[in-house]
Amino acid sequence: RESQVELREHIDSLATELCRINEDQKVALDLDPYVKKLLNARRRVVLVNNILQNAQERLRRLGGGVAKETVRRKAMLEAAGGGGGGLPGK
Repeated sequence: RESQVELREHIDSLATELCRINEDQKVALDLDPYVKKLLNARRRVVLVNNILQNAQERLRRLGGGVAKETVRRKAMLEAAGGGGGGLPGK
């Protein structure tokens, strides 16, 4: 996640620098296509970052649900087995 934020910031910096260079050039040099490519790359980085954040959040919630279900099932098994009648070594 941090690397994506860093990449996005670097892309923003490059786009700003290209715009500044384009304005400072005495010779007409069309950097707009490159700026557009950078901005498109930035948009894709942001999109991937959002997808990853959503997936991480879903995994976190799923992990919490699994932990709760494990505790619930363990309690049911202990209640049904009298508390000490489990498998050896467990």
